[in-house]
Amino acid sequence: MQASWETLLDGLKKGNERSLARIITLVENRENGWKDAMKRLYPLGGKAKIIGVTGSPGAGKSTLTNSIARELVSRGRTVGIIAVDPSSPFSGGALLGDRLRMRDAVNLPEIFIRSMATRGALGGLCQGARDVSRILDAFGKDVILIETVGVGQDEVEVVKTADIVMVVCVPGQGDGIQALKAGIMEIADLYVVNKADKEGADEVAADIGGMLDIASEGREPRPPILKTSAIHNLGVTELVDALVHGFDAGKNRAAWQAQRIKEEILSLLESEILNCLQDKWDRTGDLDKAIHRILKQQTDPYSAADSLLPLMREAFGIKEAT
Repeated sequence: MQASWETLLDGLKKGNERSLARIITLVENRENGWKDAMKRLYPLGGKAKIIGVTGSPGAGKSTLTNSIARELVSRGRTVGIIAVDPSSPFSGGALLGDRLRMRDAVNLPEIFIRSMATRGALGGLCQGARDVSRILDAFGKDVILIETVGVGQDEVEVVKTADIVMVVCVPGQGDGIQALKAGIMEIADLYVVNKADKEGADEVAADIGGMLDIASEGREPRPPILKTSAIHNLGVTELVDALVHGFDAGKNRAAWQAQRIKEEILSLLESEILNCLQDKWDRTGDLDKAIHRILKQQTDPYSAADSLLPLMREAFGIKEAT
């Protein structure tokens, strides 16, 4: 028999990890009562520091996240890890590959790891990851690490959730150049050249530094560039020092929180509005009719969208601007 929300919430407040895991699953799946549960959990959070770990595939993000988590635990911090994996095209679930590289962290009681799927979210991060970070915060985790799927330069959604964004580069895969391009270049609070024991690490760091000298005009302080070798645990202590220092430095905390709340409200509204419209159009058949007309080459998707706009305004009681 499924435990009630009341039982699960009570268990979470008492530090029960099974209750924590179950609540995360129910919220991810948008089971009945999920929103009321999030409303009740919200006042319990607000204390955790959130670190976004992003960068291209193969940069060693999972191994580095594992090392950072272990170092944080050695300093008396509790840690939650959200490993955002690619969605399976068949089941929609996460492939769980990151867990294979976090075996050390799995065995530490101070660390809770949750793998989750992108579910098609642009930028490698979905609203579900925000929800899970808030649940982990309410559970009492001191630091939450969000390791993104690694989709490249468009992976900027993480900044809407994280207090600090760390971009991980690696020599030998062109990341020194990739990190310099627009998008991912602009979101970093900290750059890490991982696998620094390999040839070319100094060149990657120099390339990033040169571009930061140009791009960071008027931006103070300039994001630091650190070198690590996560697999050999080299440079991790210095990296965690920089992350801890960055918790209370750099960003205007109040302004940043306001922007993050704004982004989350808009994200939630977008999802709710789309669901309402789909439900309504499924009942009326308006969307199916538009699709049928396009297939018959009687119209096009742009005209069909324009024709559905008045129906959307009618559904929400919105008057057209004059």
